[in-house]
Amino acid sequence: MFQTSSGSRPGALPKGRPRIAITHGDPNGIGPEVALKALTDRRLLQFFEPILVGSAHVFRRYAHQYNLGALRLRIAREVSTTVPEGSTKIIDTLPGRKARIAVGQTTPEAGRLALEAVGTATELAIAGEVDGIVTAPISKHAIALADYDFAGHTEFLARQTGAKHPMMMMVAASLRVGLVTIHIPIKRVAGAVRRSVIKQRIKSLCQSLVQDFGIARPKVAVLGLNPHAGEGGVLGSEETEEILPAIQESCRNSLLAFGPFPADGFFGTSAYRQYDAVLAMYHDQGLAPFKALAFEEGVNFTAGLPIVRTSPDHGTAFGIAGQGIASPLSLRKAILLAIDIVRQRQKSELWAESAL
Repeated sequence: MFQTSSGSRPGALPKGRPRIAITHGDPNGIGPEVALKALTDRRLLQFFEPILVGSAHVFRRYAHQYNLGALRLRIAREVSTTVPEGSTKIIDTLPGRKARIAVGQTTPEAGRLALEAVGTATELAIAGEVDGIVTAPISKHAIALADYDFAGHTEFLARQTGAKHPMMMMVAASLRVGLVTIHIPIKRVAGAVRRSVIKQRIKSLCQSLVQDFGIARPKVAVLGLNPHAGEGGVLGSEETEEILPAIQESCRNSLLAFGPFPADGFFGTSAYRQYDAVLAMYHDQGLAPFKALAFEEGVNFTAGLPIVRTSPDHGTAFGIAGQGIASPLSLRKAILLAIDIVRQRQKSELWAESAL
């Protein structure tokens, strides 16, 4: 069972082919399918070493169902355990036991399995045994049924790593969208859009663009909350009272933040192309246009963590689970982004060391 960290830092990143832990997500959804399918791309395996984390029974069951025996799955007690050349390691979180799989259904057991896999993968990253983690989709309903009090991956990872200011960021090539609020009901959004929070989000977003994407002087576009960005207070006061002051104070701190922009026209006119990232006020304001522009190619990245974590931009897709038709494209993109960010952080560490 995983333990919650009180703010541990990951170990030194090794050189060479990075090790990336990949969890199976909810075993009743498409997570195991897309995780395994992604690893059938032999070209991708040139760039990293995959470490599957979760129930070995789940991985093997789906590998058999989809005729993926070429992956040669092997259980390893530790990441450093040697397995035959060409094999794929599994760190088994349910050793000696078979998981109950109910394809397409929401169950508490699936919620527990999904989150325990993430917890184990995160521990490995904190210990420096893997360089990053890629998490297949989980069901928020299932983890609630399993009596966990986390709204999603972002909140869980923040608790486990001790991160104070994690940020959900959606990434597809040069399109990057960060969020001020994440998994909260829409009726609570206006009350959560506060100057201090927005300032911290702008700062976190800029820091990640520098550290994780190698952009020296990032430009961030900040969206308004209300229709037409409030129309000068006629349609809402959050822009004038909270958002604009946060942007102005950020600029005084040498951060390049602009706005607030009306969200509809901003994406409709492709204005996002002029900036390195966009900061949206709430979940659907940022994710709806992002997925319209980059569905299946987008990646969910958690900025502000001491470890590297990415995920595909889709959910568990219970409706097509078990049919063998799920596309692994977004998960492949998540793996590639994790590799890129690991490499960028390695460069940042080398630059920091050389400056000493």
